[in-house]
Amino acid sequence: MKKIGITGQKGFVGSHLYNTLGLRPEDFERVNFEKEYFEIPEKMDEFVQQCDVIVHLAAMNRHPDHEVIYASNVELVKKLTDSLERTCSKAHVLFSSSSQEEKDNLYGKSKKEGREILASWAGKSGGTFTGMIVPNVFGPFGKPNYNSFVATFCYKLTHGETPVIDNDGEVKLIYVGELVQEIIRQIENGETSDAYEVSHTSVNKVSEVLAKLENYKKLYFDNGEIPVLESKFDLNLFNTFRCYFDMKDHYPVQFTQHTDPRGAFVEVIRLGIGGQCSFSTTVPGITRGNHFHTRKIERFAVIKGKALIQLRKIDTDEVLDFYLDGTDPAYVDMPVWYTHNIKNIGDEELYTIFWINEPFNPEDADTYFLEV
Repeated sequence: MKKIGITGQKGFVGSHLYNTLGLRPEDFERVNFEKEYFEIPEKMDEFVQQCDVIVHLAAMNRHPDHEVIYASNVELVKKLTDSLERTCSKAHVLFSSSSQEEKDNLYGKSKKEGREILASWAGKSGGTFTGMIVPNVFGPFGKPNYNSFVATFCYKLTHGETPVIDNDGEVKLIYVGELVQEIIRQIENGETSDAYEVSHTSVNKVSEVLAKLENYKKLYFDNGEIPVLESKFDLNLFNTFRCYFDMKDHYPVQFTQHTDPRGAFVEVIRLGIGGQCSFSTTVPGITRGNHFHTRKIERFAVIKGKALIQLRKIDTDEVLDFYLDGTDPAYVDMPVWYTHNIKNIGDEELYTIFWINEPFNPEDADTYFLEV
C-alpha cells in the first residue's frame, strides 16, 4: 500500500484525486495535507516523512498581479523541496505543470521553473520525479472565473447570466477524471520523467463548447430532457454542467400531469440517449440507496406515496433534503460525486421510477456505498 499526500488537496484537481484514491483503500492510504503546512516547516516535514508519494498540485492560477502568481508558485515548490531535503526523503514526487509552459506568461514560467527545481532535487537526492505537463482541465466543481472557461460558462448559464467569448480559439482539453486516472497510472508506474506530456482527450473551439452548454441549458436545465450525448466528451461536459445548479432552488422539479376522467398521465423522462428504467416499491420507514456515482446520470421520480430524497457531496457535510409526494409527482436528478438515498416517510407503499443512463454492469458498476 502506497501512502500518498496531495498538496492542494482541497483544490479542483486535488479534491478529485483525493476522492478517487479513496475508492481504492486496499491500494492507497491518503496522508492528509493542510495548506498551513507550507508556513510551518515542522508540519511540512512531518507530512513529507509520512509519504511514499507526493503529488504537488498547490498553485495560484489567477491574480491581478501576474508577478504575485509567479512568486507564489515558485515559493511553494521551494518550500516543498526544502522539506524533501531536510527529511532526506526518497518519495516519488509528481508535479502538475501546464501546457502554458511554452507561452510568454508568468504563470507558465512559474510552472516550468517549479518543474525544473523538483527535477534537480530528484537528480541530486536519488528521488523519483514525474513532471506532468497538463493541458486545460475541466470538470465538476471547478471554480468559475478561476479554473476553467467551462466552469465559468456553466455557472453563468445556470445563474441567469450570459457567457461572453473573449477569444474563440481551439482549446485542447482533458476531463478532470481522465487526468486523475493518468496521475494514478504514473503513481503505479513509479518511473522518473522530467517532462511527461499528458495527452489531451478532445480539441474544441470555445464557441462549440458554449453551443453544447447552451443546448444543455435549453433541454435539460429548463425542461428536464436528457440531451443527445454522442461522445465521451459530451457525457463529461454534461456531467460538469449538472454540478453548477443551485439544487435547493432547482429541485424537486414538478411533472406536468395530464388528467381526464380515466385518471392522470405523466411523462417521466424524455431522452436523447438510452439507459435503464426501473420501478420499485418501498414499505414505510425503509431507506434505499446511500451510494454515489462518478459518471452515471440518474433520476428518481416519485409517483405514489411520500418520500425524502437526500443528497450530500461526498467531501462536504451539508445534506440537501427534498420532500416529494406522489399526489404532486416530481423528480430529483443525482449529480456525480453526490451520495444519495430515498426514504419512505409516509404510511403507504412508496412507488418510485428510477432511470439511469447505462444498464447495470456488476463488473463496472460505478456505484460506491456511502451514508448520506
